[in-house]
Amino acid sequence: MTQYELEQYLGKYRKNVFAMALFYLKSPDDADDVVQDVFLKLYTYTGTFDSEEHIKAWLIRCAVNRCKDILHSAWRRFSAPLDAASDLVHDDRIGEESEVYGMLRKLGSNNRVVLYLYYYEGYSTEEIARMLGISVIAVTSRLKRGRQQLKKLLSDMKED
Repeated sequence: MTQYELEQYLGKYRKNVFAMALFYLKSPDDADDVVQDVFLKLYTYTGTFDSEEHIKAWLIRCAVNRCKDILHSAWRRFSAPLDAASDLVHDDRIGEESEVYGMLRKLGSNNRVVLYLYYYEGYSTEEIARMLGISVIAVTSRLKRGRQQLKKLLSDMKED
């Protein structure tokens, strides 16, 4: 892969990879690290891709795997999260801050990631299942649970 091609893919898909990593890790700094790791992996990848959609799915899958590695690392297990501080920081790198988008960030990572891929990225349940390495039934269950959680958050917000 040439540097020019990498820059083209970075321009096209950086936002998608960053959003996926941010949903998993809830840390913009960690998400930036994942973006760098994923695009470095793309730069050194020697295989071929069938289409642009294949590249995008490959990048998202790499991001998911890298996020899982970070979440399971010993450093992450023994450090205290700064979730309270990250809620105070506005991160406009995604540019999609809305009430629903903000509520998505409050869900558990499994449901949050599936909802993001389904509604924001437009993937089908079958595509999501392949990307995450889970069954289609698991994807539909996570979609259902995520929708229920969002509905509860919305109704709680209305009551306040």
